[in-house]
Amino acid sequence: MTNREMKSKVMRLGNRLAAQMDRRDAFVEAWRIVKAQAVSFPIRGVTVGSRQEALRRLAACEPSQVRVWTVPEPENPVDPNAVAVWVMVQGGRGVYRLGYLPKEQTALASVFRAASIRVLDGDIRGARVTLTI
Repeated sequence: MTNREMKSKVMRLGNRLAAQMDRRDAFVEAWRIVKAQAVSFPIRGVTVGSRQEALRRLAACEPSQVRVWTVPEPENPVDPNAVAVWVMVQGGRGVYRLGYLPKEQTALASVFRAASIRVLDGDIRGARVTLTI
């Protein structure tokens, strides 16, 4: 990534984060995230029954078999800023909405793209998503 591209991403992300926190802190956080080129956090809402089945199937798959993406849901009745995390397992094993990005992290979805997902434990208690530039 060129210096110009990096500055552009820091500015975009910093401005989005500034709506949720102190402006100076937002740009410090944006710089840290862009420099690392990734951020990871837990997916919310995975305890819903059908999502547990999706996590069980994901636990049996190789990471290279799973495609992950995020989708903003402006019509979501609970939170108009909600961003859903979707996964697709290659080989026709299904497309699932696993849950949502944490409320405080939704601004990141417009700057980053979902890159990988990791099921947290054998009891299928949750999963983490990694967003990359």
